[in-house]
Amino acid sequence: MDDKRQEGDGNAIAMAGELRLLIGNLSRRLREQSHPGDYTWSQKSVILRLEREGPATVTTLAKAEGVRPQSMGATVAALGAAGLIKGTPDPSDGRQTLLSLTEHCRNIIKAGRTAREDWLFHAINDHFAPHEIEQLASAIKVLKRLTDA
Repeated sequence: MDDKRQEGDGNAIAMAGELRLLIGNLSRRLREQSHPGDYTWSQKSVILRLEREGPATVTTLAKAEGVRPQSMGATVAALGAAGLIKGTPDPSDGRQTLLSLTEHCRNIIKAGRTAREDWLFHAINDHFAPHEIEQLASAIKVLKRLTDA
């Protein structure tokens, strides 16, 4: 056990455990709201990385994900076959292919996010009193600080 944790307040330790469970449960509920597809964690990770960071080569993706280029090649091939990513020649190095998300993939991502946000919106509006919604807004600010700690 961490020395700082032993010195810490017992209430803070209990709160940390409750918060971890709560966030896990909320994450599961949100995942249930949209069809995730039959994608592996590796495929989902590549999709999210391409969405966040933009086009990349197989080599760049492999380094970022900590896998061999051959393994990334298999992941990318499956995503390409599913119509989720496309390759275009790299303008700075014609030997390389830049991979990016297809419009179809972007639509799937958007639909999933919309479904999760709609569920969350209705859960908040249907089950919380106005003063509880204000408390939740305050808690969000605190949780943002927690993610930056």
